[in-house]
Amino acid sequence: MDLRLDYLNQNEVRSGTSKVGTWPISGHEQELYTENTYLTAAFDYGFNEDWGITVQLPYVVRNHATNGQNFDGSDAGTSRTSSIGDVKLIGRYMGLTESRNFGIQFGVKLPMGSYTETFSGGAIAGQALDRGLQPGTGTTDLIVGAFYFDSLSQNWDYFVQGLYQTPTNSRDDYKPGDSLNLNVGFRYMALEKVIPQIQINARTSNKDSGANATPDDSGGQTVYLSPGVTVPVSEKVKVYGFIQVPIFQNLNGYQLAPTYTVSLGTRIDF
Repeated sequence: MDLRLDYLNQNEVRSGTSKVGTWPISGHEQELYTENTYLTAAFDYGFNEDWGITVQLPYVVRNHATNGQNFDGSDAGTSRTSSIGDVKLIGRYMGLTESRNFGIQFGVKLPMGSYTETFSGGAIAGQALDRGLQPGTGTTDLIVGAFYFDSLSQNWDYFVQGLYQTPTNSRDDYKPGDSLNLNVGFRYMALEKVIPQIQINARTSNKDSGANATPDDSGGQTVYLSPGVTVPVSEKVKVYGFIQVPIFQNLNGYQLAPTYTVSLGTRIDF
């Protein structure tokens, strides 16, 4: 079982590879911030050496504020959502190599999170919250991927992983864009009480689509550098922490982006 807390405050408006410093910009909404806290419980079960499954159950707390597109307060609003998000079921198969250090992943994201939340404050209180800000997308998505891990030397090991997600349907005139996540990580194993780690996390996503989407202000590419540490508390219990810092961003239109993400968690083996 893994229990993880992620915090990120999207409070920097960016367009392309640059930070935006001047508003208003005609035709684009001036979002002020989107503060996100995710608490995710993940349960992983191995049926045998070859087959296993992971279930991810997220809880989303999100605060958001916008000046709207009119910039005179007539379409400004605030919101606070707090509910479960979409659930992921991801299976894996590791029987392709004798060492079982290569695996393929396949699964589904189920539309368990709400997609009908509304603004709670400001001139647009009671109106539907942007679909990209909802706890859930309302869509069922397919997930496929692969991973590989090995040792570089006596003290270093590494992993690589790619995961692709695509929706199979749209819901109420909204369909999120396909996304691809690529991750590379290295661990230093020579220390007795701590395990330093560093990861590079890359993500590319297509634009959202549908009448209730904002395709011009969605999608793009990001690359993050994520140093962290894992501390074994006992043979079966580990705690860990990471900080994720963007080193490259190329966002479509005008979007809010975080300057950092903090992640804390614990893993318990049974």
